Amino acid sequence: MTDNQLRLGVNIDHVATVRNARGGAYPDPVRAAKLAEEAGADGITAHLREDRRHITDADIDALMEALTVPLNFEMAATEEMQKIALRHKPHAVCIVPEKREERTTEGGLEVAREENRLAHFIAPLRDAGCRVSIFIAADKKQIEAAHRIGAEVIELHTGAYCDFHVEGKIDERDHELEALKEMSAYAHSLGLEVHAGHGLTYDTVQPVAAFPEVKELNIGHFLIGEAVFRGLTPAVQEMRRLMDKARG
Repeated sequence: MTDNQLRLGVNIDHVATVRNARGGAYPDPVRAAKLAEEAGADGITAHLREDRRHITDADIDALMEALTVPLNFEMAATEEMQKIALRHKPHAVCIVPEKREERTTEGGLEVAREENRLAHFIAPLRDAGCRVSIFIAADKKQIEAAHRIGAEVIELHTGAYCDFHVEGKIDERDHELEALKEMSAYAHSLGLEVHAGHGLTYDTVQPVAAFPEVKELNIGHFLIGEAVFRGLTPAVQEMRRLMDKARG
């Protein structure tokens, strides 16, 4: 991989969602992770929620055993999740906000109001060798707070940009895209590695992929949905193609 090439992390949470709908063992998210890896994913993302609504502890155990690409372990900033992460020591830990009643992660983490707690929370993870990422909105205040607490990486929430695109709100979409662009550059200027994700599709990925400061995109729900129609391997390969094309 060249310095300019954009990494693709494939989130396999919703393979587990389908499995859990029937309470059985199929489809297996670990098999999906291996297929994504073979199709060109540079990493696998999995979110172990407090309520275990999709990914389970056993899935994390199996992913750590099976993967040859890095695992990005998404989690809330709780003592339980910290203990699990410290036991496994995944390549990367992404701290995300989590509300039990939400369907999916609805926004970025509020870092600025919880700087002291989060700084103490991530310190043991960094000491254990995990790269700590903070999932935040494209907001200067939050980026500065993430930098102060010692995060190495931020992941910018692209959900609003994608929602505006789907709703046909072109002005709002373009405004959000410009904010993502500006804040990617600002975070990079502070020495933070910049990732992005949430809601990205074939129609919305290229403008974000074109930002030179962004090093990784994490994409899941759309790819798992698209896999129903074309298969997971070609779905991932097409996303990889569009990302590479945007990067030039």
